[in-house]
Amino acid sequence: MRFDEIDFQPALLDAIDSMNFIECTPIQEKAIPLLLQGRDLIGVAQTGTGKTAAYLLPLLNRLLTDGFPKNAINCLIMVPTRELAQQIDQQIEGFTYFTDISSTAVYGGNDGIRFEQEKRGFAMGADIVVATPGRLISHISLGNIDLSKVSFFILDEADRMLDMGFYDDIMQIIKQLPHKRQNMLFSATMPEEIQKMAGAILHNPVEVKIAASKPADKILQAAYVCYEAQKLGIIQILFSKSAPQRVLTFASSKLKVKEITRSLRRIGLNVGEMHSDLTQEERNGIMHRFRYGYINVLVATDIVSRGIDIDDIELVINFDVPHDPEDYVHRIGRTARAGAEGCALTFINPNDQSRFRRIERFLGNEVYKVPMPPELGETPKYSPASNHSKKGGKKNGRHPRKTDRKR
Repeated sequence: MRFDEIDFQPALLDAIDSMNFIECTPIQEKAIPLLLQGRDLIGVAQTGTGKTAAYLLPLLNRLLTDGFPKNAINCLIMVPTRELAQQIDQQIEGFTYFTDISSTAVYGGNDGIRFEQEKRGFAMGADIVVATPGRLISHISLGNIDLSKVSFFILDEADRMLDMGFYDDIMQIIKQLPHKRQNMLFSATMPEEIQKMAGAILHNPVEVKIAASKPADKILQAAYVCYEAQKLGIIQILFSKSAPQRVLTFASSKLKVKEITRSLRRIGLNVGEMHSDLTQEERNGIMHRFRYGYINVLVATDIVSRGIDIDDIELVINFDVPHDPEDYVHRIGRTARAGAEGCALTFINPNDQSRFRRIERFLGNEVYKVPMPPELGETPKYSPASNHSKKGGKKNGRHPRKTDRKR
């Protein structure tokens, strides 16, 4: 289905055309007609499927046609991270270019000046507020925001918000909303906790489910089976043969990101780090330097894997195996974009082998295991069914120490 076949307002169609949106993606084709009818909706779809436009376009069209109050917040979009809040706000700006609809993004990690700007945005009656839960709770507790006129409530990346512990915050925010409203919940997965939350928030929802996408064919996927202590050695050998240009490295925690960044700097690499301890200004600076080539290697938590557009990534390294197949797809999907080619490497220590096997089952094939450089010593066998913590003297995916061997 083409966008110009949908009964959108002319100003919205002009913006869609100017942004070169032509054909609807599957989630857009299924969700837009239902949302234009005013139905509550559960959308099960990954980042990169076009889900943001799937809910923004019908929302904006209804704001243009249905006579909602001026100088009031008519829509609240909840997201897990400040990066996603910024991205959605930017997309709203594009879609509303030929209209008088206004929006503001509300997120933490910045200074008091930004907080005051957000307050002014509320007072001026932004039609749409895109917010992270913690920051919005702060404004609610200070009486800065009136949500009593909200007609549209959207939870984007709901599974990620629950993973980050935002359930209580979300339910507290919902108490500030009028009972009569249109609700939309989007999530990459639908575990029991999400179903429970959907039951508490949505009214007779329709469900639109898009099958989880697989990695692009042009991504060369490979893995190293190794001990934890060998991972930095692999990177050092890789980059001694060819200087890194556009490399994105993912780690499981911000502490690990900091450790990897320090280690890579010690071997002379031009490295930046991205994690939740940074201020928004620092994050923006790092992203700018990486995007324009001042940084060759960016080490990050999963903040970057969802929804951040960085083109021309040559190599993605999973320093730690992602928690689930969807996260794996999100991470390696940062390379081989727009028809380009790319490479994704994953480091698998013994404790992560079962997790990586689940990823391989999702992919439908076994990922090639690269032979370990001999100078790094012995390597564990790839045997996901085995309990490696009880065999061969290995503990926590590390080489056995001499003291361990004597016990």
